[in-house]
Amino acid sequence: MIVEAIEGKPRDYTQGSISKAVILLGIPMVIEMSMESVFAVTDIFFVGRLGPNAIATIGLTESLLTLVYTVAFGLSIGAMAMVSRRIGEHDEEGAALTSVQVVILGALISALVAAVGVGLAPQLLSVMGGSPELVAYAIPYMRVMFAGNIVILTLFLANAIFRGAGDGAIAMRALAIANGLNLVLAPCFVFGLLFFPKLGVSGAACATTLARGIGALYTLSHLFRGQGRIKTKARHWTLHPELMWKVIKLSASGTFQIFISTASWIGMVRVVSSFGSDAVAGYTIGIRVMLFALLPAFGLSNAAATMVGQSLGAGKPDRAEKAVWLSGFYNVGFLGIMGILFLVFAPVIIGWFTMAPIVYGYAVSCLRTVTSGFFFYAFGMVLTQSFNGAGDTWTPTWINFFVFWIFEIPAAWLFSSVFKMGPQGAFLAVTLAFSTLAVVSAILFRRGHWKIQKV
Repeated sequence: MIVEAIEGKPRDYTQGSISKAVILLGIPMVIEMSMESVFAVTDIFFVGRLGPNAIATIGLTESLLTLVYTVAFGLSIGAMAMVSRRIGEHDEEGAALTSVQVVILGALISALVAAVGVGLAPQLLSVMGGSPELVAYAIPYMRVMFAGNIVILTLFLANAIFRGAGDGAIAMRALAIANGLNLVLAPCFVFGLLFFPKLGVSGAACATTLARGIGALYTLSHLFRGQGRIKTKARHWTLHPELMWKVIKLSASGTFQIFISTASWIGMVRVVSSFGSDAVAGYTIGIRVMLFALLPAFGLSNAAATMVGQSLGAGKPDRAEKAVWLSGFYNVGFLGIMGILFLVFAPVIIGWFTMAPIVYGYAVSCLRTVTSGFFFYAFGMVLTQSFNGAGDTWTPTWINFFVFWIFEIPAAWLFSSVFKMGPQGAFLAVTLAFSTLAVVSAILFRRGHWKIQKV
């Protein structure tokens, strides 16, 4: 099954063994997101050698880039839901048309994001709490990342399209290409190895943008050539206003959902930044290492979402529900093991990224505290993504709003400032929010309203 999953041969996931379908879908998606998790730690690994300001630069910029990721994730929710539903209905023409409209939307939005991010870099970094010295240091890095945000959007959206179609192996290969290039290019651009210029922290931005760009071109080549289950032709690459508006409406609630979630991370950085650059640097390292485990777990969540969309399209809601619970149990096993490893080996792992005493202490504390909630969040992330796979994007939107904004951020401020726990209070708030999200999601999922959602 591992070989079959990696080869990515077309398969009807609406029939046959549910466990086999989940595994065949999940393996390439887990590998894909594992590649994404390596992206999350590669820059920190090399840039960490440049000092706390360099790490804080990535932390502040990535917090602002969450707005780009918000759009990418939001559109990808709509893309996965609509493409998987069309594939389940055996409407490949509709799947191809939807895919093209999503890619066009991403290109238009990225142009606007680039203009804002490049033009207002100093002001945005200042708003995030960066000191004048840190702002001046971080401006070049931020401008490169925002100028090249189109590669982030394109790679996210094209991969979401392939995941929705059940062609997760194509998305996996795209991330493998991009990640491999980033591992080679990052040290070259940062430290000036071989014939590359020594660009410091800005070099990390150049390497990441170039690597993602090549990965994006790989995915677009598959869309243009009509490989896999999405077979686009020249006639598809025109604007279809009605279909585009349908994508926008579905993706708008998905984007708002992700905005609520990711913007809460901006709020968390703002809380932590009140304790200085060392605290931000420690928080940044801890979260990046956490993502190393969390992103692969999203692979299983995406597999569940694909199963939900295709099963509902085929008129099999019970199959969809069984797939979700099975994916949740698999995810608990994976994240439970990773959580234990992080709790035990946090000092060793953090030592790979920094040995600055204060930063090191914050990072170890962050990693241990946040990952202690992995067991709960393993189910929570599968359930919320399954709502999205069904096209029920408003349920997880409201869950995110109450959990992250009404509970998490006020709790982070209360624990860290009022109860004088410092950054540790913010870390604890994240753990409690993860656990609450899982419980609320399970209760709402059992009610079954997602089964009657029209897409």
